[in-house]
Parts: sequence; structure tokens; C-alpha cells
Amino acid sequence: MPDDSPDIRIVPLARALAVLGAFTADRHWMTNRDLAALTGIPVPTVARIVQSLVSLAYLHRDPIHKKCRLAAGALSLGYAAIMPTDMVSTARVPMQAFAEATDTCVVLGARDKLDVTVLDAQVGAHALLDPGLSAGVRMPLCAGPMGWALLAALPESERFYLLGNVERKSGNDWPSRRRRIAAGISQLHNAGYCVSAIIDKPGLVLLAVPVCVPGLPPVALACIGRSARMARSRIERELAPRLIAMAEALRERWEA
Repeated sequence: MPDDSPDIRIVPLARALAVLGAFTADRHWMTNRDLAALTGIPVPTVARIVQSLVSLAYLHRDPIHKKCRLAAGALSLGYAAIMPTDMVSTARVPMQAFAEATDTCVVLGARDKLDVTVLDAQVGAHALLDPGLSAGVRMPLCAGPMGWALLAALPESERFYLLGNVERKSGNDWPSRRRRIAAGISQLHNAGYCVSAIIDKPGLVLLAVPVCVPGLPPVALACIGRSARMARSRIERELAPRLIAMAEALRERWEA
């Protein structure tokens, strides 16, 4: 962390938080030198911070490759900030019921910077799919319907700010990405949901809706199914209305 950081009264704490904040969806594993380069903290200081964070279970260290990554302790802090634990647990039963009844995977996620973090995922016993999603998995915010649903639920000024950050990181593919985001948000405003094939998982389709609870950041509720079982007619008549109804039921339960 640069020494000219504004009015930081507890420097060791600020530096430890800077180290934790350096990890992103694209940077899972990092060496002490990687962390030093990203945070501006001297390598010897980073080494001491990492040692402390490993002992507290906020980081996991691979002694062979001399790299570290976020551990369960850091993940639990993120969950506490994003959404109360009891709210996640109350969603689990209806999510599992939906997954079993529709042969899909049902996912609950929240925004973390420019990512969507999976809070929980339930897969139907006969869904015959493995989307590779479990609690803690992160996905780019603007890559698909879950992120689009979260963006659509934000105030316009906050959404534009986030999209500006995404644009700066996107490079030449920003125009096509922007069109997909705009189309997804438009679909959500018009139909109450957004849907798209999952680009990096051929054969799977994801349908998402936002859940907005006053006083809490919005979360996204989604179901994922095999494209052969996700025909437009089924989405419009069964899956979308059912997902929207579950989102509303959860909103009412969490707001009570």
C-alpha cells in the first residue's frame, strides 16, 4: 500500500485488507512478490502479513509453489457482508424443491466488485448436469444473466459507474459485450427475467431474476438447465413464472 494513503490510522490492518483485496476472479493464486506489486507493500512486510493471515485461516498457502489464495475465513467474511447467513439458509429448501421439480440447478448469487459470487447452489437429482457452481465460485459480473439481473436492480448511477469500470478492463470486445448486457437488462425490464446460453459451458442455458430487499444489496436467483430442456416455450410458461414467484416469496420472507 502506498505510504501516501489518506488518513489511515491502523496501517497494519489496512495493509492486511489490501492483501486480501488483491485476490480476484482472475487472480486465484499469488506469490508474495505478486501481492507486493499489486498493493505497493514491501515484500518482507507482505510475507509477514501472509503468514498471519494463513494462521488465521484467511489465506491458504501452497508450500511447494510458494503461492497463496483466499481460504474459508475470508469467504465467510464476504458472506457476512453480502448477505446474512440465515437468509441463505432459508433459501436452500425452496431452491432444492425448485431444482428437483424442474431438473435444473438453482443458484443464488450476489455482487462482489465486478464479479458475481455464488452463495448457494442446489442441483436436482435427475438434472444430469454439472455447471461447476458451488458456494464461493466467482463469475464475471457482465458475462451472463446473473450479472445482468444484478445490474438491472441497481440505481442507474451505480450501474453506469460499474459498467465504466468493466469497459476499461474489456478492451476491444467491449462493444459486443455492451450490446449483450443492454439486451439482457432490456429483457429483464420487459419480461421480468433474462436468459442466455452459457458461453463457456456449451449445452447449458441460464435464466435469472433479481431479488431486491430494502436495506440489503440485490441478489440474483437463477436456474440452469440443459438446452434440450430449456425451450423458449417452457421458459415462458413454466420456468420463468416459477422462478419469479420464488424470488418474490423469498423477498417477502427476508423483508418480514
